[in-house]
Amino acid sequence: MDAPAALFDTPLARRRLARAGRLGYPGFLLDRLAEDLDDRLGTVLRDFVSVLDLATPLPVATRMLAARYPASRHLRLAALSEPGGGLIVGDLEVLPLAPGSVDLAVSLLALHAVNDLPGTLIQLRRALRPDGLFLGCLLGGATLTELRQSFAQAESEVEGGISPRVAPFVAVREAGGLLQRAGFALPVADTDTLTVRYADPFGLMRDLRAMGMTNVLTERRRTPLRRATLLRTAEIYAERFSDPDGRVRATFEVLWLSGWVPHETQQKPLRPGSAKVRLADALGTVELKPEKGSMP
Repeated sequence: MDAPAALFDTPLARRRLARAGRLGYPGFLLDRLAEDLDDRLGTVLRDFVSVLDLATPLPVATRMLAARYPASRHLRLAALSEPGGGLIVGDLEVLPLAPGSVDLAVSLLALHAVNDLPGTLIQLRRALRPDGLFLGCLLGGATLTELRQSFAQAESEVEGGISPRVAPFVAVREAGGLLQRAGFALPVADTDTLTVRYADPFGLMRDLRAMGMTNVLTERRRTPLRRATLLRTAEIYAERFSDPDGRVRATFEVLWLSGWVPHETQQKPLRPGSAKVRLADALGTVELKPEKGSMP
């Protein structure tokens, strides 16, 4: 069977990321997420021999890991070469990592632009040692909902149809299943919604361009965006998504994922029927039994 068509144009995404580096990548989102990552790792009471930053667009996670685990061996996989030791230049969909070579892998805002996310997670699980941990975040389904809605309405009004402008993102209800499918144990998925405010929608668009987060969909429209459509998009955005002070909101839904490589020391669920204490006794309540002849 033929492989499914790629959702993202990976070479274009790499060129956009290189351009973002030249423009001066605005790292406010990554800085906030690196702090959140540090807090989450603070609840994991163990050290790791080998730690990996998996393609975070800037080395903010690498610096945080170096401060938290100074005695560990540190690696960073990136799409582009950059200064610094421990760097591996590689593709997220073909991970250049030996099986069982890493104890901890983290990733910030990289995995949402992978064509085969289940495949990448499977490769990552193989690269982790037994009882190794993956902890990372990607953009979730509500990200840039304001921009998506504004573009759709503007294109419909001005051009009589719509084209894909914002990538489809993973929903939280799907995330735990992806981790289980990849073979991770104890999977956890949760979301955090960040709202960034701008003076106008063009400020958001400039930041997205400077972060390399513009449209890299394979099925994107190839003709230039009409000026009339862009201006109408900005009008709709300001009308529908502005605060009383006139500033506009932009939503970034951050989907956090964590999972462990299976190991015999990990907690396991009890077999059904193996409980030795009744739930009613544990809760200190009285169990009400149905009367004879009543419906269950």
